Amino acid sequence: MARVQVNNSSSAKGGVGFTGLLTIVFIVLKLCKVINWSWIWVLSPLWISFLLMMVVFFLFLGIKVWAEKN
Repeated sequence: MARVQVNNSSSAKGGVGFTGLLTIVFIVLKLCKVINWSWIWVLSPLWISFLLMMVVFFLFLGIKVWAEKN
């Protein structure tokens, strides 16, 4: 009989992060008419975090290219 091993390591965890949770809260507040924001601002945690990731990526890429030249 074969045994199945379960991996309970912390690296196998997933879930909704802060940005996802904040977006869900904003969507619920918008749909319940608690806030009267435009949808672009309701979804802003998604696009702002994406833009920040792109800025950091290109910043590190620029530093790497600069370091290789020197």
